[in-house]
Amino acid sequence: MKTTRRLIIALILTVVGTAKMQDVPAALIDYANDANWLCLSGHQDACPVNLDTTVIAADGSTTKETFHADPNAPIDCFYVYPTVSKDSGLNASMTVEPEERNVVLNQFARFASVCRLYAPMYRQVTLAGLRARLTGTPMPGDITLGYRDVVSAWNEYVAHRNKGRGVVLIGHSQGSNVLIPLIAREIDGKPVQSKLISAILMGTSVQVPKGADVGGSFKNIPVCHTAHQIGCVVTFSSYRADPPPPTNGRFAANQPSTVAACVNPASLSGDSGQLKSYFPSGNFGWTSPLKPIDTPFVSTPGLLSAECVATEYLNYLAITVHPTPDGHRANQIPGDLVINGALLRDWGLHLIDVNLTMGNLLEIVKDQTKSYLAR
Repeated sequence: MKTTRRLIIALILTVVGTAKMQDVPAALIDYANDANWLCLSGHQDACPVNLDTTVIAADGSTTKETFHADPNAPIDCFYVYPTVSKDSGLNASMTVEPEERNVVLNQFARFASVCRLYAPMYRQVTLAGLRARLTGTPMPGDITLGYRDVVSAWNEYVAHRNKGRGVVLIGHSQGSNVLIPLIAREIDGKPVQSKLISAILMGTSVQVPKGADVGGSFKNIPVCHTAHQIGCVVTFSSYRADPPPPTNGRFAANQPSTVAACVNPASLSGDSGQLKSYFPSGNFGWTSPLKPIDTPFVSTPGLLSAECVATEYLNYLAITVHPTPDGHRANQIPGDLVINGALLRDWGLHLIDVNLTMGNLLEIVKDQTKSYLAR
């Protein structure tokens, strides 16, 4: 329960992450120093981890999928992680702790199969800082500090580490809310935009005019519609299809003059599609009767599908569970937020946005890479 409460507080970052950023010098951390990166291509850091997966078929039978990184991947991925820091002040330290390692394990390390990995440490707003702000007693500090750190890391990456390769930007929650203004200010309409293969911005609300795919959050970067389109955005926030989210859903919210973009990773064309998910294997009954699982992840092909659903208030990724009658495989998934027995439906499946869609996102990046290299 303690871990769940910590994660729920983390989700509230959207309120803080959308605060107006100030134009201030960003060169605060020396990102030429390799020690200031959580993941750095070619280094033994937080990203080289065991990602082997037990694939559980609908009949309960299992096979093993062994993970292989591509040391010669032709493109890069630049990742900004969500709120995880348990440090006591408003801003996190630059020390790599178990929380950062765990989020990389679940959200980013698997991208090593398709790209070279770059993930800066940054002085994000901590869980304690969020609690303080929500209770009306904000801590001393700077809520824009993390943004400025990531801008500094991005500039160092572009100038000295990119080496002319295309790049995919990836963020979730606070990470996405940092990347949105970075893309708008540092990439959109600038020469470096030519390197942008795509931006995968999850657990946030990228805004577009109703009926359009560009012109809200970004002036020149559209949402993605095909698997081979490049220079575009994949963005979504996931909720269960049944029951649907309440009108006050905390993610994917429309604004008075714009709507939240929704791109279905399982079907970029806008149709429904099957999800290729990767879930942590522990603390959940994935088979019945229970079978020992000796891999850190499980995959459940055919169990989940997704489609974008637009309402007056939200534009969200609706997740449908397709149970099997024999019951030899789990007919449900973890990921809902429950506090003291109360289901918080307005949060949806925010905690597992990335786990739900990981396999689909990897396929998208593979296809986009082919298009980028052909160009």
